[in-house]
Amino acid sequence: MASMRSDRLHLEWNGTGRTPLRTKLFALVTFFLLGASLALMPRPAKADASPVAVEAKAIDRFRKVSEETRFGDLIYVGGFSFAGSDSRLKGVSGLRVLDGGERFLAITDTGDWFAGRIARDEAGRPVGFEDAILAPIIGLDGTALGGRKYRADAEALTLWRDQAVVAFEHDPRILVFDDLSEPWRSQPTRLTLPVPREELRVNQGLEMLATAPVGSKRPGSLVTIAEGSIDEAGNLFAALFGAPGGGVFKVRKDAKWNVSDGDFLPGGDLLVLERRYEGFFGGLGIRIRRIAGETIRPGALVDGPIIFEASLEDEIDNMEGLSVWRDADDRIRLTLVSDDNGSLFQRNLLLEFLLADDGE
Repeated sequence: MASMRSDRLHLEWNGTGRTPLRTKLFALVTFFLLGASLALMPRPAKADASPVAVEAKAIDRFRKVSEETRFGDLIYVGGFSFAGSDSRLKGVSGLRVLDGGERFLAITDTGDWFAGRIARDEAGRPVGFEDAILAPIIGLDGTALGGRKYRADAEALTLWRDQAVVAFEHDPRILVFDDLSEPWRSQPTRLTLPVPREELRVNQGLEMLATAPVGSKRPGSLVTIAEGSIDEAGNLFAALFGAPGGGVFKVRKDAKWNVSDGDFLPGGDLLVLERRYEGFFGGLGIRIRRIAGETIRPGALVDGPIIFEASLEDEIDNMEGLSVWRDADDRIRLTLVSDDNGSLFQRNLLLEFLLADDGE
């Protein structure tokens, strides 16, 4: 009887004792599609930081054929070119120097955090990076942004309310990350875009972020400026946001120059880093414009004097990051970094200057 029940169950299972070919094919296709779907589903990224060894080469002179140290309102302190053991160390596009010049936090436009310590000699000149790490920037969906340029194009960084704020260009958005010590471990929140999205041109969007200091007219406010998105009069879109009384304002644009970053001086004036590239024969240049803090308000058109300018006569590259900070002697320093675009023909640079007119 047991044997008969077994045979009956077997026949009920497959009807004939054999699995039809179409059933096998259906099962195989279903298994394949399920596997493909799982592979394409977003997966939480590992937010672990990876150590990166960084080799640095000193840049003792800023002007290639001169011992001169003063350039406009800035005095060259020192700097270096650098390369990392990890191929992800490229495209550094935003920087903030922390703890009186001891540490730094940076972003790359390929979707990574870059952080560590700035090694210095006895005179306080920067000579390299130590304890450096790379870690993926996490998006709103909890996955790493790297590998997808449209999502990963981080261009500007500032510190705000003990958080890191990052502006992205190709897909215009501003994200806020908790825990400045390890922002790569936090899933971000999103701030309302302060400039109308339809006004931001492709690859000419938000390129600069800065936080107004305590000594300014609007302490705690965030400021952003577009790289090359202009209004009908040819002026750059910019905005105050993140605090009451914000709104859009404009920055006067010179035809050859685009904004690449900026930061506030302690007294409230805004330093805007700009660059020009006019092809192989026209060359590359950078400059810094100083905009009076009291002129920055919604509806205003702002401008300011050029306090520093450099060309390929000097040790520059595609400078995209600017950080203002005070050193142990209470002097104002400016640290600049370049974006090498992952090119063999460009360099990663860190350059440091003192502000000569320290009275602001």
